Amino acid sequence: MQQHRPSQNELWLYGLHAVRAALANKTRRVKRAVLTARAAEEIGKALLGRVRSETVNADAVSKLLPAGSVHQGAALQCEPLPKRDLERTLEKPSDGRRIVVVLDQISDPHNVGAILRTAAAFSAAAVIVQDRHAPPESGVLAKAASGALDIVPYIEVVNISRALQELAKLGFWRIALAGDGEAVLKDAAGEGDVALVLGSEGSGIRRLVREHCDVAAYVPVDAAMDSLNVSNAAAVALYEFRRLASGTS
Repeated sequence: MQQHRPSQNELWLYGLHAVRAALANKTRRVKRAVLTARAAEEIGKALLGRVRSETVNADAVSKLLPAGSVHQGAALQCEPLPKRDLERTLEKPSDGRRIVVVLDQISDPHNVGAILRTAAAFSAAAVIVQDRHAPPESGVLAKAASGALDIVPYIEVVNISRALQELAKLGFWRIALAGDGEAVLKDAAGEGDVALVLGSEGSGIRRLVREHCDVAAYVPVDAAMDSLNVSNAAAVALYEFRRLASGTS
């Protein structure tokens, strides 16, 4: 098998969930799949029918990827997803409550991937990041997201504060999740569309970004642990919104 060095317009995704989701995403331009026989069986002929595929051993898959990549025998050469416009993605109203997650300078691809995975699990409408302070689309991000990168719109914006202004115009109630928030999350949620804003683990939400939110809220935790990992906080918050939307106590 010939070695291939990817250009800026292509990348390798890996892992069964990431590869399966990318193949199922019609907006994803795929080039070739390199798989073990077992991975090909797991993914299925229907999805593999849209891409040129090669069956190899696990070592051959590993040679295409960064050292240590946990690929499960599946790698997919493809192009990055098309860039999405915030307003066009969210301009159409929904019958139910929409939730978007806004990430302010969260740069760890594992954290962002975990948040994307949770966002998909709880049917979030989008995850919004700032293009200069967020992980670019990559195999690491897609693997951490376990397929959610191809399910939840991942929207890169130039300025988070400006994006929050756009969200307000679209009818979203903007909630900054912060340990020193003035309201418990369930009391701050309201009833309409919600934009949940999360900040980096070190410095939290920036002052100007927080000023563009309607309210700051917190998740009550036991005094023995004063905070949650940002991806865990996102999971708790999105679960709470789902629970409130369903009317369960």
